[in-house]
Amino acid sequence: MLNELDKELTRRGHPFVRYADDGLIFCRSRRAAERVKESITRFIETKLHLRVNREKTSCGCLCGMKFLGYTFYRYKGECRLRIHPQSVLRMKSRLRELTSRRYVKGYSKLKTVLSEYMRGWLGYFKLADMKSMLTRIDEWLRRRIRMCIWKWWKRVRTRYKNLRKCGIIDKERALTYANARQGYWHMSSHPILHETISNSKLRIAGYPSMLDYYRKMTS
Repeated sequence: MLNELDKELTRRGHPFVRYADDGLIFCRSRRAAERVKESITRFIETKLHLRVNREKTSCGCLCGMKFLGYTFYRYKGECRLRIHPQSVLRMKSRLRELTSRRYVKGYSKLKTVLSEYMRGWLGYFKLADMKSMLTRIDEWLRRRIRMCIWKWWKRVRTRYKNLRKCGIIDKERALTYANARQGYWHMSSHPILHETISNSKLRIAGYPSMLDYYRKMTS
């Protein structure tokens, strides 16, 4: 339906990019952008008889503008891609749901759902620069994984056995933490779990990492 819009923008000489009903029109100044926005909105509504969502139609600098979940920034004079903050928030919300104590039951199920989601999300956003962001996400995600594991070790006997198995030699120390009454989220950041359920052990056990997948996809 928007082929006629493409033809009109080309006729007017406006550089643009469009995917389905999401698009960007490039102008030399904000004043020109405001003028083009009004005239193109009239064209879409009067000639194509389509309604423009004025709340989502905006003018602004390309850096920070959202397009298909991406945004843009300048680095050494080059325009590059990064993930728009809204897309990051939606990704974290989904990961929070997948690692909810009510959502997943069992180690293998958690690994599977996380791997499937990460591969799909990163497959779409792999064009963006996001190593530092994924490092922070992985740190937060590993804490949520530890929370799930600690919850699955619900009984004192199970916690004691697994703490000993994961590397705590001192029986008294293992028994003390097995009887801990702090909440799951609080315990997930405790040094004892960072020691027994370390990042390397999570990787060996098969828990996926956003940064690891990103490096594989972009190498």
